[in-house]
Amino acid sequence: MSRKLSIGVSVALILIGAVSLMFTFVGAVFGFRVWQLWPLIVIAAGLAFVLPPLLVRDRRGLGGLFIPGMPILTNGVILLFTSVTGWWGAWEWLWPLEVTGVALGFVFAAIKMRVVWLLIPAIIVGANGILLQFCAITGWWAVWAVAWAIEPLSVGLALLAVNLKQRSAGLTVAGVAVCAVAVVGAIESLAIVAMAVIFPVWWLWRFVAPVTLILVGIGLLVWGVIRRVPTIPLAAK
Repeated sequence: MSRKLSIGVSVALILIGAVSLMFTFVGAVFGFRVWQLWPLIVIAAGLAFVLPPLLVRDRRGLGGLFIPGMPILTNGVILLFTSVTGWWGAWEWLWPLEVTGVALGFVFAAIKMRVVWLLIPAIIVGANGILLQFCAITGWWAVWAVAWAIEPLSVGLALLAVNLKQRSAGLTVAGVAVCAVAVVGAIESLAIVAMAVIFPVWWLWRFVAPVTLILVGIGLLVWGVIRRVPTIPLAAK
């Protein structure tokens, strides 16, 4: 164990002890008991994963510890909040934060390990986490009738994000195509839902996927035709 890691673990233990002591005094005033601080064990487990890649800079492989560490840490913070307050019903609104924690774990791992491909699951999981959080807070779960497009859209955006580093024409075409499918599909779904409110024409749903594919195919065909192909100088032939 390196010196920096030893110092980091020591500081983490001191902080957890200080927080426990603070809650002990506060609990004596507001009436909660020390046993309600048991989620600090989960937080400590999360810190055990998160601290090594933060403290040891010359080992990129440790960045993978962020992926399990961030959701464990997030889970511990939520547990601490609900245990201290006694408001266990808050899980109904807070549980999507664990999904967001997984996404943050992939983001931090990508930065630490310098692996741009980890941004793909980070963006996909993160987009779902944000949408789930919105639905959990508002209760508007019916928006998935249109919000399903977040799945292909997040994939397309992830491919385009990776392309910023890789500079690949294939990634560009794939990212644009998937994003186009998502946008066109979302527009069609929104239109059909709006029409279904006025006219009960649910049978139109069966045409959404084929029409979406046709429109995206036409768009890519037009883009491929009008795109300028770089010319090769005669001297280079």
